[in-house]
Amino acid sequence: MKSTVAYQKYVKFLALPGLVLVTAGLLAGLLAGWTPLPTGLLIGGLGLLLVGFGFSEYGRNQFWSQRSTEAGANALVSTLAVLAILGLVNFLAVRYSSRVDLTENQIFTLAPQSQQVVQALEAPTSVSIFDPAQNPQDRQLLESYRRAGSQFSFEFVNPYDNPRKAQEFGVTQPGTVFLEQGETRRQLQTVSPTERLSERTLTNGLAQLSNESALTAYFTQGHQEFAIDGSETGFLQAATALEEKGFTVQPLDLATAGQVPAEASVVIVAGPAAEFFDAEVEALNTYLDGGGSLMLLIDPRTTPNLDSLLDGWGVTLDNRIVLDTSGAGQLVGLGPAAPLVTDYGDHPITRDFGGGRSFFPLVRPVNVEEVPGVTAVPILSSNAQSRAEVLSAEGELQFDENAPPSGPYTLGVALSRPVGEAASTAPDTANPAANLENGLEASPETEGGPESRLVVIGNATFATDGLFEQQLNGDVFLNSVNWLSQQNDATLSIRPREVTNRRIVMTVQQQIGLGIFALLVLPLLGFILAFLMWLRRR
Repeated sequence: MKSTVAYQKYVKFLALPGLVLVTAGLLAGLLAGWTPLPTGLLIGGLGLLLVGFGFSEYGRNQFWSQRSTEAGANALVSTLAVLAILGLVNFLAVRYSSRVDLTENQIFTLAPQSQQVVQALEAPTSVSIFDPAQNPQDRQLLESYRRAGSQFSFEFVNPYDNPRKAQEFGVTQPGTVFLEQGETRRQLQTVSPTERLSERTLTNGLAQLSNESALTAYFTQGHQEFAIDGSETGFLQAATALEEKGFTVQPLDLATAGQVPAEASVVIVAGPAAEFFDAEVEALNTYLDGGGSLMLLIDPRTTPNLDSLLDGWGVTLDNRIVLDTSGAGQLVGLGPAAPLVTDYGDHPITRDFGGGRSFFPLVRPVNVEEVPGVTAVPILSSNAQSRAEVLSAEGELQFDENAPPSGPYTLGVALSRPVGEAASTAPDTANPAANLENGLEASPETEGGPESRLVVIGNATFATDGLFEQQLNGDVFLNSVNWLSQQNDATLSIRPREVTNRRIVMTVQQQIGLGIFALLVLPLLGFILAFLMWLRRR
């Protein structure tokens, strides 16, 4: 009799492991499916609960009649309901994953250009990363692309565990990234501990897959322009960035070639210091009249003999330089002769810049007059506290610091006009009033037809090696070239999203004042208060 009572005394404790097994079975079944293991856990747990609560003497005679049993049963049901809800929420989260980026600058969200490109993929496209270690940062970026487009997929491949596939792709070093679509396969970049997978590189690679036409950018040479071959400080970084975007970069000597090659997508004149021959200017004019695109980056104190070309577009280059007297540039280490630009025009080149910053050391104003048929949009403007001053023949700058500002000034402009005879008689879509005066009306045919494009910026130094990656300088250059290339699906420059800088930036005077206040004023004030309290107590 005593052994039976002892047995019944301990049988009731089987209910506790039974509850654990039932909970584990429910969660495993909801999350991983009802395989034999979750089913066995659930059945075993229910069996232990029945034995613990239903077959013990304690359970038959006392357990079900106690008030505590009712409270315990309610708690058990509530616990099971909460566990079931949590399991269902986890099941839905796994099956239908979603993510909300609550960071201020959306640093974990793809740029709009990237989302548009991946959503426009018409064929299955995959990225293969041959890296023995999967970098979480790269995986997170690729997961964002996969969520944005159903045609995108990716795979991490360990080249040491899968040498056959590495040999198939021609992998020579770990970290190589390949982009593949159908029969097209190309190497995208090589990742390393110091250089991770780039959103800009990946998006540009995806855009190039759907771009059937070849893009060629020609840099004019022979007029002391900046070099693009790295032999000296020049436009090597800019040329490399264009190649990453799918452009073929070539030098162009107009004096030898006689004309702009027919395959040219854009011609770039980067900081000429010597004059163009008249025949070279005529070649550029002919290229533009035929629907070409030209980018002119002209530094101050240079006369490249391009006035006859610019006159037809209503553009004149001012011989002065722009000074920023607001002091904004001093906060980031720039002097007044390097205006900090935060005012951008409503144009595809600069539309997504927001309040970003770019700077232009020794920049000249670009003056624009209205010309029938030419649409001109200022894309870069100095602030209202700027002035324009003349440099002396020796390169010295003398100006009155107390003189009132006369800004803002236009530092860069984007222009377009229809091709052919319509160029001189086409309506100006940016100035309807001028159209009425000239008896012209905009038409859908004119707006949608081929056009010539021109970008003029009063400085070339902003895009040279060392400054190209600073702020938005490189974006101004790349976006201008992309717009000039006249590709409907051209991808504009994409800068990595960065955490907002919340540091307080002070001028030298403010730093000195804060130091004096903290080291002298506050301690002196404390001594004075202590002395007054001592006098009061006496």
